[in-house]
Amino acid sequence: MLISPSQLMFFSSLSTGMILSISSPTWFGAWAGLELNLMSFIPLIITKNNQYSSEAALKYFLIQALGSALIVFAASTLLVSFNFSHLFLTIALLLKLGAAPFHFWFPQVMEGMNWIQAITLMTIQKIAPMLLISYLSYSFISSTIIFYSIILSAIVGAIGGINQMLLRKIMAFSSINHMAWMLSAISISESMWMMYFLFYAIMSSSIALIFHFQQIYQFSQITSNNASPLSNKILMFMSLLSLGGLPPFSGFIPKWMLIQEMTSTHYFPTLFILLSSTLISLYYYLRISISALVLYAPKMKWASSRRHANTLTPMMTFLNLAGLLVPSVFIMF
Repeated sequence: MLISPSQLMFFSSLSTGMILSISSPTWFGAWAGLELNLMSFIPLIITKNNQYSSEAALKYFLIQALGSALIVFAASTLLVSFNFSHLFLTIALLLKLGAAPFHFWFPQVMEGMNWIQAITLMTIQKIAPMLLISYLSYSFISSTIIFYSIILSAIVGAIGGINQMLLRKIMAFSSINHMAWMLSAISISESMWMMYFLFYAIMSSSIALIFHFQQIYQFSQITSNNASPLSNKILMFMSLLSLGGLPPFSGFIPKWMLIQEMTSTHYFPTLFILLSSTLISLYYYLRISISALVLYAPKMKWASSRRHANTLTPMMTFLNLAGLLVPSVFIMF
């Protein structure tokens, strides 16, 4: 059985907490949803006979508990000052997201997870705090904090992954870099954020699933994994470039639309930093993908038995190459 009944139950309560948080009309209901989401994700992190997963679960619990405590503290400061309340609420939600300058826990927690748990942390766990931040974007002090968080997340996410040799930490810093784009998108409109988040979730999940199927966790394993077929290496190459937002792959589409929106609203300084950080992050995407292709060596016949059929490969290939079909759609109309 791939999914145990207990895992299915905890994942259902995790989804319920997320839906409760984003649909609640009050901040108390949003806080209760975040707590339900937290207490459901902790058992999913813990794996038997793995001390690193227990350490990651403890770190995640302490950070999320601190964020929840800040939300409760913000509710008490609402009676004193409206601006102080929004200040602590924004800090608490950015801490839960793992956005810079509150990113210190995110790579360490990612390092103690397997790839399926990392997909959940990079995608589903960001939905509720991100939508709650959109409710605060009308406040001047909250929008100011979000602006500085966008700048820092772009810089930290780009520079932090350059010298990393662990793939989970590389994906963590990539997520922090994409967090800057998503915060920029949600400051413009929720529909723009939903579009960007959908593409990001598909691209990052495809990369993590490739690493999961091949059980790759370190950069050295990519260069020494000659038993992997060439098709998997090409798929890894395309998926990484798509995640980096290189045209004409699918990952460029949300960046392209967001660049147009930010240009029309005259967010030129922020846009310059975001584009510069994307160019830097493309460096470590290319380092992984080119090393996997260039150092590819022919396999002996008995090594081919390690191949395994992957039914998701055609779907991931189509999703990463769908951006190539967009120009032809515009020509047809």
